[in-house]
Amino acid sequence: MNKTAAIQQINSLATSGTPFLLIADYKCQKNHVLPIDQIDSNRILFNINGVGNFDLQHENGSPIKLKSTPISFTDFQLKYNQVHEEIAKGNTYLLNLTQPTSISTDASLKDIFNRSKAKFKLWFEDQFVVFSPEIFIKIFDHRISSFPMKGTIDADLPNASETILMSEKEMAEHATIVDLIRNDMSQYATKVEVEDFRYIDEIRTSEKHLLQVSSKITGELERDYLNSLGDIIYSLLPAGSICGAPKAKTLDIIESVEAYDRGYYTGIIGLFDGQNFDSGVMIRYIERQGEQLIYKSGGGIHFLSDAQAEYQEMIDKVYVPVH
Repeated sequence: MNKTAAIQQINSLATSGTPFLLIADYKCQKNHVLPIDQIDSNRILFNINGVGNFDLQHENGSPIKLKSTPISFTDFQLKYNQVHEEIAKGNTYLLNLTQPTSISTDASLKDIFNRSKAKFKLWFEDQFVVFSPEIFIKIFDHRISSFPMKGTIDADLPNASETILMSEKEMAEHATIVDLIRNDMSQYATKVEVEDFRYIDEIRTSEKHLLQVSSKITGELERDYLNSLGDIIYSLLPAGSICGAPKAKTLDIIESVEAYDRGYYTGIIGLFDGQNFDSGVMIRYIERQGEQLIYKSGGGIHFLSDAQAEYQEMIDKVYVPVH
């Protein structure tokens, strides 16, 4: 359904206290608002912070190996340079540049769903699978919280935690996104504040050990916010952490520079339980394109960025989190 229909459906279901699953693509053009009791588990499997429609006992921790073929550094650098030209012109301060990477694996998309470890997981009609660590928003009672994740480093590097927290580039990039999301949240929330600025999340996999930097932003909604829950959710899309600032102009630049269709990648998945809403950004994402599997990944480009480091970050994010 389109964005307008999705907003109306969410408002209606939330007002009546009907639990639903929300799946929205990056451009908010392909939206699914599915009452929980109508979801066919042969087509869609989900897990939102431990709440889902599948049997946990089917999961196991076997390693999942991926063989990846990313775009060349030369091709990446051409796109990176285009972004830096836009930064120099003042058209964007931060832009999240993503690219597709061809992968091969012996695991099926459903296997990856079952065996990956993540806060937000989705297997959708065997078209794509998501295993995301990044929270989009949580709404409990009438309090809204956002947890932008921006900044990644190999945890095995010497003094990794100190390095990323002290980096001028990482600080500037993260502060830009926090400010953007704080402004976005202020459209519907009052008393918006940064409750926790730049804390470390740890992600372990069979092949990688990463540290990622997040912040917590909170605000208060009107007591009758369920009547306009759809409007609130879509006012924050696309998520600031996966586009950049200023948002409108940066989205135009992304469209021109990336030159591929993100699709559902960097959209959101959310669960309304009848009272509260929990949701994640659809990063860490594998999509089927014919017989080929595509892993989509990227990172934020800032005026202090380094092309080689950004290219490596894009590659480092091609993994499946299995302990």
